[in-house]
Amino acid sequence: MTNNNQPIAKEGYPFILLFAFVTLVFALLGWGFLTLVLLALTLFAAYFFRNPERCIPVDENAVVSPADGKVVFVGEVREDRLLKAETLKISIFMSVFNVHVNRVPFSGKVVDTFYRKGEFLNASLDKASDLNEQAGILLETENGKRLLFVQIAGLIARRIVTYPQLGEALTKGMRYGLIRFGSRVDIYLPKGTRAAVRIGDRAIGGETIIGYLE
Repeated sequence: MTNNNQPIAKEGYPFILLFAFVTLVFALLGWGFLTLVLLALTLFAAYFFRNPERCIPVDENAVVSPADGKVVFVGEVREDRLLKAETLKISIFMSVFNVHVNRVPFSGKVVDTFYRKGEFLNASLDKASDLNEQAGILLETENGKRLLFVQIAGLIARRIVTYPQLGEALTKGMRYGLIRFGSRVDIYLPKGTRAAVRIGDRAIGGETIIGYLE
């Protein structure tokens, strides 16, 4: 899968190189203040697109967080786009300071996907789940359970990147995409799933256990 064993996600290279080139030009022109500003942007771009390794939990029933960030919603809702059932929904909000490479929450096969254009509201708001631009993956486990995880663009984010294709087998904790810059991931789990996080908790993508399937 894309971005394995890379300290910086490949999607960040165009930004880093552009800022670095402009920094060099300003430095050669002797424009000290602008050079410092562009240097700061170069360093921030490298920081934003960082792609750290993670220790994936070994518990077979554990669902891991698909994103780094703050848990902003935990509760039962009906999901009518693909699951058409009552679910446990958990939402993680990513600020511009969080790692933005997303991780697969559970092992299984991609049985459906969707992409929908929309607005760019603050991703920490609950209505962002319904109104913002988003892309979703419906995953079926080997036991036949289905879960949906959705990347949602935010106030600043303008690009959702999703790697998996229909029919592809995914492994828990593997990288599957990212969102630029500041966004949200919603995950819809089968009813009866035991939540392991609460609103306000901080999650680490691929490491933090957010729930347990029955």
